[in-house]
Amino acid sequence: MQRNLITAALLLACLMVVSTAGPATARKPAAQWPEPVARGYVKSVVDGDTLVLRNGTEVRLVGIQAPKLPLGRKNFPTWPLAPDAKAALTKLAIEKELTLEYGGRKIDRHGRLLAHLYLKDGNWIQGALLEAGMARVYSFPDNRSRIKEMLKHEKSARMAKRGIWGHPYYRIINHRQTPRHLRSFQLIEGKVQKAVVVRGRAYLNFGENWRNDFTITMSPRTMRRFWRKGPAIDRYQGKNIRVRGWLKKFNGPMIEASHPEQIEILE
Repeated sequence: MQRNLITAALLLACLMVVSTAGPATARKPAAQWPEPVARGYVKSVVDGDTLVLRNGTEVRLVGIQAPKLPLGRKNFPTWPLAPDAKAALTKLAIEKELTLEYGGRKIDRHGRLLAHLYLKDGNWIQGALLEAGMARVYSFPDNRSRIKEMLKHEKSARMAKRGIWGHPYYRIINHRQTPRHLRSFQLIEGKVQKAVVVRGRAYLNFGENWRNDFTITMSPRTMRRFWRKGPAIDRYQGKNIRVRGWLKKFNGPMIEASHPEQIEILE
C-alpha cells in the first residue's frame, strides 16, 4: 500500500510539471508589464472579473472568478450567466474612478494588475459581486488577502440562491459526483476518510479505494510553506469539508490544493 502511494506521488509530481507548463507565448515579458497604480478610471469591461483602465492597463479582480466568456478562445463555451456577470461589473464600475489595493502578487503572467477595487464611496467591488451571486471565491497561494470576508459574501448569496447559485451549473457537488465533472472548477463537499502524508506529499482520501475515489493532495512544497506552520493534515480526517479548485484525473478525480483557504471545515 505504501509503495503504491509513493509511486503515485512520483507520477503525480511529473503530471503537475506537464499540466502546469503553458506555451511560451502565454507569458507576457516582464518588460511589457504595467506599473501598478493606486487609482484609475474604467474605460471598458472585458468580462465579469476583468476590466480596462483609461490608460490601457487591464485589471483582474483578484480573489474571485466570474462566469467565463469565450473571448476569442476556440471551442470555449460561454458559461451560464456570463453576460449577466459582465453587465453587473459594467453597472458597478464603467466610467468610474476606482482605488486599487494589492494584497499579494500585483501582476499576473498576462500582464494584468491583480487588485481589490473600491469605489469613491468605499464600496468594495469584489464584495458587491460576490454578494450579488455574480462570482465565486477563487484564491491563489500568492494572493490570499480578504478571503474570509469574501467567503462570507459568497455564503450569503449562496444561501439566498442569488445569481449563479440559483443555476445548476454552479451547484456544490458531492465527492461521489466528481468523475462527471473533470477539467472544470468545482466546489465539492464530502467526508475525509483518511489523511496521510507520504514522502512529504499529503493526501486527503474520500473513499476506501484511493485509485478511484476523489482525493485532495498537497505537494511537499505546499506542505512546507503552509501546512507545517498552519493546520495539521490529520485535523481533516473524519471531518466534513468543502474544497474548491480545478478537478483533474490522477487515478481517481483529484484536486491539487495549493493553500489552506481552498478547504473549509464544515460545522
